[in-house]
Amino acid sequence: MNSRLFKVKPVQQILSESSDKQHGFKRTLTATNLTTLGIGAIVGAGIFVLTGQAAAQYAGPAIVISFIISGLACAFAGLCYAEFAAMIPISGSAYTYAYATLGEFLAWIIGWDLILEYLFAASTVAVGWSGYVVSFLYDFGLTIPPQFTAAWNTVLVNVPEMGWKPLTDSLSTGLSASGISVESLPHVTAILNLPAMFIIAFLTLLLVRGIKETANFNNIMVIIKVSVIVMFIGLGFMFVKVGNWKPFIPENTGEWGHFGWSGIFRAAGVIFFAYIGFDAVSTAAQEAKKPQRDMPIGILGSLGISTVLYILMAIVLTGIVSYTQLNVADPIAVGVNAMGDSMFWLRPIIKIAAIAGISSVILVMLMGQPRIFYAMSKDGLLPPIFSKVHPEFKTPYFSTVLTGIAAIVLAGILPINILGELVSIGTLLAFTIVCISIIVLRKKRPDLERPFMTPWVPLVPLLGAGICLLQMFSLPLDTWLRLIVWFVLGLFIYFFYGIHNSKLNNQGLKK
Repeated sequence: MNSRLFKVKPVQQILSESSDKQHGFKRTLTATNLTTLGIGAIVGAGIFVLTGQAAAQYAGPAIVISFIISGLACAFAGLCYAEFAAMIPISGSAYTYAYATLGEFLAWIIGWDLILEYLFAASTVAVGWSGYVVSFLYDFGLTIPPQFTAAWNTVLVNVPEMGWKPLTDSLSTGLSASGISVESLPHVTAILNLPAMFIIAFLTLLLVRGIKETANFNNIMVIIKVSVIVMFIGLGFMFVKVGNWKPFIPENTGEWGHFGWSGIFRAAGVIFFAYIGFDAVSTAAQEAKKPQRDMPIGILGSLGISTVLYILMAIVLTGIVSYTQLNVADPIAVGVNAMGDSMFWLRPIIKIAAIAGISSVILVMLMGQPRIFYAMSKDGLLPPIFSKVHPEFKTPYFSTVLTGIAAIVLAGILPINILGELVSIGTLLAFTIVCISIIVLRKKRPDLERPFMTPWVPLVPLLGAGICLLQMFSLPLDTWLRLIVWFVLGLFIYFFYGIHNSKLNNQGLKK
């Protein structure tokens, strides 16, 4: 049994299976497409929401340092991903890398784990998209029935001049400070988040249509959001008040994680969610024209550009307005308001950029998951229908539709905090395994051709794995319990189906 569980799939076999042009994917993506896919996945809710909230609650203006710390952790993991993506340029991402180094059982674990990252991330970000769309429509006097704009059983309250908002402790406190009694305002209990469900359905249909169409749509979304972010940063520097950066590192409140250096590290863990997505580039390797050259460019290029944008946004935002005022759902809008009436025209443009930015994140997450299913099905660990490719569009249409339906249900009924924590722990685990796999494969197969090589091995992979593990252990116990339940379900599927249908383990039995 042990020999079956940890049997490694030869790299040469993986590469030969990926060359099936008749039943495989179209190779249409360039280095530019891959880079914009990465930026599309990374730059979204993190820059439009988390920047302000993490500064207000944990780090103050020193949120800049937090972004550098998280970016560094992702850079270590990104270098490891780049080596694997160039060496094994197929759609399975970390699942395939684990299969080639650590064996089938651990490959199944990481494949099952990646569902947490891509599927749940799409649902999480769709909930954020819904919030911005509802707010944008409200500015123009258009109101969606509130019971269809939030997760099931969420209590919403109609706040004057703000519209329907989820009832939270911070909202109650803010209203009380303004002399408004929460009990006096209209309340409603939500049933479904229809806008979140709609955007997932639309993007799922786009993904079935074809990867080139998907990439073109993503390019447009990326151009819109990056242009607006650069415009905000450029205009914002003219309104910076140096006094807002003092103290740069606010004094610790006496509680670990609330300002001071402990706050900087806690904020780094929280905003790690903002970097999730660059690894989704690796799932498109089988659709890249020149994967050995272009995959490292796409992964590291998108990560580098996004990190620079995050740092500049953090510097400008905390300079325009005091960090104490940024614990809101739309901190960038607060920054625009602080610029004065002359800049009010920028507010709707920021919301359009947020909607475009978050759309591209959902798109890339929904693109990644079916390609993991495809790779696992090709190996026999999932039923053959998961690897069905549309004869005309050359996309994994069944698994794309299935992923879309599951994401629609999750986005419609689950709150964003539960979804977000599961995404973070799933991603951190994937990064850890990829970093460790680099060290293992360097020892086992030093002879393999490596078009791109991670520098300073084993130092870089060890730093990447270590930082990711530290951030995993900082997550709440409830998140770990949900992860355990998820893996128990995955193990049940593997031992009752996967291990018996594994093509690698049955090669010698079915001849």
